[in-house]
Amino acid sequence: MKYVFLLFYYGILQHFPATDNNLPIRNFVRKLRSWCAGKLFDAHGKNINVEKGADFGTGNGIRIGTNSNLGINCKIRGPLEIGEDVMMGPNVIIITSNHKHDDVNQHMIYQGYYPPGKVIIEDDCWIGFNVIILPGVTIGKGSIIGAGAVVTKSIPPYSVAGGVPAKVIKSRLK
Repeated sequence: MKYVFLLFYYGILQHFPATDNNLPIRNFVRKLRSWCAGKLFDAHGKNINVEKGADFGTGNGIRIGTNSNLGINCKIRGPLEIGEDVMMGPNVIIITSNHKHDDVNQHMIYQGYYPPGKVIIEDDCWIGFNVIILPGVTIGKGSIIGAGAVVTKSIPPYSVAGGVPAKVIKSRLK
């Protein structure tokens, strides 16, 4: 049955219009796309939003919390845990595996992959436009990741981070 949902999502629903418009069918599209994607994730909360072009592979290893969204044209893979009330901008990429490159006597293409590094995005985070998150990173509760950042290390709760590589710019705690 999973293959039916995959075919339905990637063949049809992924191409429906984004819900950031005033089309009369936007709520229907949002519910239909999110319902189908929810059938593919390991777990999901209520009122999730999966936007146009979101690519999540087969959905294996992905958990998404209540009121969270996958942004327009995002590309994500499991193992990934997204908390509640997480906002994700367009074109976000979350990478959970990477090529091995330790043996300089063998071409990297033949070295295989490191084990997947789970990415955790805690509750109430805002992931900006074009952010890239690398394997094994945790983004702490209430954090903001600025547009275009490349997150290579975990970010503490209630931080504002940005840049390449991303660095904490300030704390949201006053």
